[in-house]
Parts: sequence; C-alpha cells; structure tokens
Amino acid sequence: MPRVRVHQHVNPLAPFFRFTPKPLQIEKVFADSDLPLHLDLGSARGRFLLKTAAVEPNQNFLGVEIREPLVEEANRIKEEENLTNLHYEFCNATYSLDRLLEQLPSDILQTVTIQFPDPWYKKKHAKRRMVKEILVETVVGHLRIAGKIFIQTDVDFLAEEMFELFRENAHLCEVEVAENPFQVKTEREIAVEEKGLPIYRAMFKKTKAEARA
Repeated sequence: MPRVRVHQHVNPLAPFFRFTPKPLQIEKVFADSDLPLHLDLGSARGRFLLKTAAVEPNQNFLGVEIREPLVEEANRIKEEENLTNLHYEFCNATYSLDRLLEQLPSDILQTVTIQFPDPWYKKKHAKRRMVKEILVETVVGHLRIAGKIFIQTDVDFLAEEMFELFRENAHLCEVEVAENPFQVKTEREIAVEEKGLPIYRAMFKKTKAEARA
C-alpha cells in the first residue's frame, strides 16, 4: 500500500485544528481496557507504536497525532495487523488533550512519550510548539503515581525548553536516563543516530498526587 502523503508540518493554531474532540472511551477501542496505558504524543505515522504494541501485548497504546490522514493510515494498518491493544486519535494535543482524556480511568496511564516534536525553529513560530504548560498539566494530571514521561529530541534549545517545563511541575521528579528505555526506536531516532548526531533525553516520574478541588 502506498504511503499517505501529507504536509510535514501543520499550524496547530489554525482554526481547523482548534476543534474539541469527543472524550475517548477506551473500552470501545481496546480489547482489554484494563491494561496499563502508554500514551505517545505526536505519533506521526505511528510506526513506533505499531512495533511496540506487537512486542508488548500486556499494555495498551494510544497515539495522538494532529495530521488526520496519518491517523487514518495508522489505524488501518493496526487493523490489518490485528493489534487490539493499539489505537490512534486525531487531536491537537496542545489544546485539546484534556478533553480527549476526560473519561480516562484514574491510575491507568502508566507511560507517556514525546519524541522528536516539531521544533518550529523561527522565534515567531515558537507559540506553535506542542509542549506548553497546559499540556504538562494535563499529562501529569492523568498520569498515575510512579508513572513515567520520556522525552527526546535532537534539537538542543527545544530540549531545554521542554525539560524545564516538566521540571517546574511539583508532582514530578527527574530520573536519570541515557538511552531510549524502549525496545523500539522511532524512524527519526534511527536517522539521527546513523548521522552520529546527539539526542537529548529526559525522564520524569510522578511522585505525588495532585490536589483535587
């Protein structure tokens, strides 16, 4: 099957992407909704999750991606491969992730990955970057105690920006990490390593619950 062609970058501030998604009902998208959940933000073509879900059958995997054609393609492939522990959602994670996860059961989100997000190099485009304080709050709010967040990028200034946003959250502690802790690497990670270029990584662990109003 030919690869779906889409724009490499889309403006998350455009009106088309500022929609409100329906809350995800995990019992309808996973064969066993009681399994611990791994959330991948900015899943792109979804190959990382496709391979990971195949080797980790005792965990559910949810990919969130802003480019709808990639979500449709990834869901089509996972159906063909009968991966009942994998699902992708079309969502603008920066602004609508909390709505998407609104009905997520507590204590089920175990791991979160943010891998090589679009850096939006120009200063005037910085506001388009995915990781903002609101996204950090949403992720931490749904993450269970002892759950982990893994982030990696090959862009130094973006690494500093993202890592600092997570470091500022009082419910997290930083955990030492040197290598990708997962069995599978993203296509971008492989390409960067083959060029011998540095990859900046960070891991955070949730240490305490947030106070509820």
